[in-house]
Amino acid sequence: MPISLLHRCRRITPSLSSSFRQLRSDATLEAIAKAAAEKTPIIALYNYPSFSGAFSALFTHLFHSHLHLPCLVLPFSSVVPFRVEDLCFEGLKTCYFLDFIGPKGFAVQLSRRTACEVICFDHRKSTFSKIPSAEDCSAKLTFHVDVGRSSSRAVYEYFSGQLECMKSLDGNGLASSLLNSDDQCRIELLLNYLEDGDLRQWRLPDIRAFSIGISEWRSKLNCITNPHMYEQLLEMSAKELIMMGNSKLLTRKDAAKEFMEKVFKLRLGRGLYGECLGVRADSNPDLSDEVGKELSFRSAAAGLRPIGAVVFMQRRNLKVCLRSTDGSVDTSEIAKAYGGGGSPCSSSFIIRMDEYNTWRSVNLSS
Repeated sequence: MPISLLHRCRRITPSLSSSFRQLRSDATLEAIAKAAAEKTPIIALYNYPSFSGAFSALFTHLFHSHLHLPCLVLPFSSVVPFRVEDLCFEGLKTCYFLDFIGPKGFAVQLSRRTACEVICFDHRKSTFSKIPSAEDCSAKLTFHVDVGRSSSRAVYEYFSGQLECMKSLDGNGLASSLLNSDDQCRIELLLNYLEDGDLRQWRLPDIRAFSIGISEWRSKLNCITNPHMYEQLLEMSAKELIMMGNSKLLTRKDAAKEFMEKVFKLRLGRGLYGECLGVRADSNPDLSDEVGKELSFRSAAAGLRPIGAVVFMQRRNLKVCLRSTDGSVDTSEIAKAYGGGGSPCSSSFIIRMDEYNTWRSVNLSS
């Protein structure tokens, strides 16, 4: 059963790089100043650069467009965060936090200083410990936190429900749903894939290909620098993204095979953790996952531990990435012994060159 929480302070209610520098740019602050001058009643801040945040922003934009309500949507990053005083202006009635709840005390201060309603959506388990106590906030501060649903799905269902409710009460001229019939099935399938990744379930077919395909769009998730973001998100197709991802995976696998010509044995922890196959990948460390998994297969076939070690320079030391295709092997045990970490099948750590030289064994032919 998924763990969920809908927390309202004092009461419980039913669920209803250069790019970073641009998040608090002159253009962004001018947009806020314009909203203040026009007494825009609604602001939505979305987690950047998160796809769940961006799609939540899309659904918020669509809902308020259907109602012809002015709503300022802004990307929010903890790297260059907005200040509470940036958003304190007369006329602000509602502020949404999409796919995050903000820095410690941010939502509480904003609610107190503006007397506006603050509604937050998140799906991360770590968020529970950050939610303030009822004594620290007003009744206008609401947290929708559900670790069983991605934030993008929660926001989609929230605004879909709000629109449906308004339509049933007195909906003359209102759209029947948040998305039109041409977009709905396609976007809902895409939300399934986003949720599978957000919740780290990795159950859907071709989820890895989808993740690789959609990653190309991450640089376009700033609605201030990319005014076409909403149209682009609405046009996305999970099937097309999977095709793009599979094409890239095939290219990466072909490139990874080139490293198999320079394979060597590696005595893990000077032999304490056995031996496996390894390669140096200084020319293309981004292929460490593909190379490591192929090495894992070859290492097992050679009678060694089913682990692949991909080694490359990182500053003045070496980074060792371990991969395994055998569920009974825990590579993180080795990584943690050398100050690193990761999961059983994928981990990494940093070692000095002199230590690495004691691990290195003989070269092997391909």
